[in-house]
Amino acid sequence: MIKGFWAEVYEKAKKENRPIYTLAPMADVTDVAFRYMIAKYGKPDVTWTEFVSCNGLMSAGREVLKRDLEYNEAERPVVAQLFTSVPENMEGAAKLCLELGFDGVDINMGCPVVTIGNQGAGAKLITTPDLAQEIIRAAQRGVEGKIPVSVKTRIGFNKIEYTEWLPKILECNIPVLTVHLRTKKEMSLVPAHFELINEIQELVRKLSPETILIINGDIKSLKQSNELYEKYNFDGAMIGRGVFGTPWLFNVERYKNNLEYNLKEKLEIMLEHTKLFEEKLSDIKSFSIMKKHYKAYVNGFDGAKELREKLFDTNTYSEVETKVLDYIKNNLDKNGKAINVKRRKKSIVLSIVDKIIFKIKNII
Repeated sequence: MIKGFWAEVYEKAKKENRPIYTLAPMADVTDVAFRYMIAKYGKPDVTWTEFVSCNGLMSAGREVLKRDLEYNEAERPVVAQLFTSVPENMEGAAKLCLELGFDGVDINMGCPVVTIGNQGAGAKLITTPDLAQEIIRAAQRGVEGKIPVSVKTRIGFNKIEYTEWLPKILECNIPVLTVHLRTKKEMSLVPAHFELINEIQELVRKLSPETILIINGDIKSLKQSNELYEKYNFDGAMIGRGVFGTPWLFNVERYKNNLEYNLKEKLEIMLEHTKLFEEKLSDIKSFSIMKKHYKAYVNGFDGAKELREKLFDTNTYSEVETKVLDYIKNNLDKNGKAINVKRRKKSIVLSIVDKIIFKIKNII
C-alpha cells in the first residue's frame, strides 16, 4: 500500500485530536483560481483539483484540458481527481499526473451527473465493480508506485449497498477511501446518512485496517467536522459546498479564535478571487462561473440583493471592481460593516438638516 504524504497528514491530525481536513473536488468550482485563494486564506490538510476526464487527457485536445490540472506549490499536498471507464486512459492520465508533480491521484467513482454516467464513469462504476477494480489497478500502474491512488465514491447507486460495493474497492489495497454518505439516486436531495458512519468505519477497519476513511456529504464547517469526529471517530472530513464564499473556511487559527472578516474585507477577497480567475482562466472558461461564487460572497447583509443583481450583469473584473468599490464607498461604515438602511436614511436626513442649519446661521 503506497501511502505517500497521507501517512504524515494522518499522524498530524491524530496528534491534534481532529479529523484530516480536505477540500472536495467540484467541477467549475475548485479551479486553480479558487484553490489559490483557499491556499492563501485557509489551507486544508489536503487539496483536490476539480475532476478531469482521462479520455480528454488522452485525446488530441489534451493541452487545453491540462489547464484544469494547473496548481501552485502553496496547495500541497495536492491530489488530481480523474474519471473514466477506460482502464488504458486511466493508466495514461495517472502517469501524466505523476509527471506533472501531483502528490496523489484520486479516482472519481461517485459523480451522479448523467453525462458522466453515460460514459460508464463516476457513480456508474458502482454497478460494474469488476471494471471499477480494473480502473483502480490501471491508475496504480500509471503512477508506478511513486504516489498514492485513492478513491471517492458513494454508499450505493439506486440503493444503499456499501456492504457489497466498498469491499470491491478495498480489495485493491488503496490507502484512502472517501465516502459520500448518499446514493447516486439520492444526489444531494436528502440528508447525508451520518447514521451509517460507524458501520462503514467498522467495515473498512475489518477489511483494510491501514486504509484512511474520509467522510463527505453535508459537512459545512470545521466545527461540524470536529463534532462528527468526536461522535464517530472516522479519519477525515471532506468539505465541499461549505467553502463557497468562504475561502478562509479551513483557517484553523481563525476558527479557534472565532475571528471574522468584516464585510469590506470579504468583498476585497472576492475582488481578488475575481481578478485571479480572469487572469488565469478567462481564455478557456466563462466568466459566468464566478457568479455562483457571488451568490455566496454577497449574502446576508443590508443591500446584498441589490449588489448581487448588479454583479450578475458583469462580464469582466473591471466591471465587478467598479460596482463593488462603489458599494463599499456608499454603504459601509468606517469599520467595514454595512450601514443599516434606517441608519443610512437617518444619516442623510441629519446631513441635510446640518446643511440647512449652517446656511441659516450664515444668513443670520
